Amino acid sequence: MSAKIPVIHLNVTEPKDAYHVDLLKFLFKNSAKYQLEPNSGPVVESRQEVELQTGALSIAAFAAGSRIEDILMPIRIPILKGLLGHRLLIIRDGEQARFSKIRNFDDLVRFKAGQGQMWSDTQILLSAGIPTVSELKYNNLFYMLEGSRFDYFPRGIHEPFSEIASRRELNLAVEPEIMLVYPLPLYLFVGKQNAELGRDTERMLEATIADGSFDEFFFNHPLIKDVLQKANIKQRRIIRIDNPHLTAQTPLDRKELWFDVNTL
Repeated sequence: MSAKIPVIHLNVTEPKDAYHVDLLKFLFKNSAKYQLEPNSGPVVESRQEVELQTGALSIAAFAAGSRIEDILMPIRIPILKGLLGHRLLIIRDGEQARFSKIRNFDDLVRFKAGQGQMWSDTQILLSAGIPTVSELKYNNLFYMLEGSRFDYFPRGIHEPFSEIASRRELNLAVEPEIMLVYPLPLYLFVGKQNAELGRDTERMLEATIADGSFDEFFFNHPLIKDVLQKANIKQRRIIRIDNPHLTAQTPLDRKELWFDVNTL
């Protein structure tokens, strides 16, 4: 019997990053062809793109967008069911009264957001007319928020609780009343030279969607269960904006692939 093909994935440490690795373990657990292997350590997002192209990484997860979908091969199934575009706001603790006055989009644009310089979200917010301060280094954004460089830091629904918990020295809180929503899938990507792995992964994903096991995995994953409980979505005011940066191939018409807040 021939040796299995190694699939090198990120060796993640933060709970919010573990989801896509858990999904890979779920998809590949019975593979006769592939063997999952973690890489040696943390890699910043911009470097991950390069490592997928060189083969140092086999597969990784990124937010969709025309730039990255040109550079790498996307597997166009939103692995978080679109939750990446359901944004909760991290704010300075003690400033809730300011945010309780936000009733709609026109109120929101009086406040300044903070985002990563290279993130697709930055362009989405700017295209909507939301004032946005960008910064190259992810960790700096938390300190910039506390230091009043901007008013709020919008994060995917699965991200802010663990981010604040791991930075207890900062005076930050998750805003409890607002959710900013825009269509933004998180896809798995492979390097273009790794197209066979990409096609095989897509087939495995489609099979789990068809038999219902993907939804079972998703809704029972500890991260998803935890955030859906903490996020209190039903009680939030939802402010929706467009995402003009999605490619025409985004499967927006496949309702079974997307989380629907109305089904809660």
